[in-house]
Amino acid sequence: MIDPKELKYTKDDEWVRFDGDDAFVGITDYAQSELGDLVFVNLPEVGDEVVAGEPFGDVESVKAVADVFSPVSGVVLEINEDLLDDAALINNDPYGSWFIKVGSISACEDFMTADEYDEYRG
Repeated sequence: MIDPKELKYTKDDEWVRFDGDDAFVGITDYAQSELGDLVFVNLPEVGDEVVAGEPFGDVESVKAVADVFSPVSGVVLEINEDLLDDAALINNDPYGSWFIKVGSISACEDFMTADEYDEYRG
């Protein structure tokens, strides 16, 4: 598995793409493949605060329900409403299917590079 080099990764299998002072957050290809076919996504509301290392939502597959953890602390500026209508978009394109856009970032988890994440997941 080759993960995009421009993203940062967490041990909880989330990815982060920084865009200026904001961050887009999603789950990795590894996470979606382990979960199987995704059927539902639960996301926060715009304006909600998220805390690094804490869950902000969850994904449901035919096999399990899993929390999605925020890799940054801040305020939700936007949610990907397309995922609410079709969670399978994540299975088809996990790195194009961001969950939330976070602004006013005040803290971040420790991130891994793509190479470090690939080695971590082996």
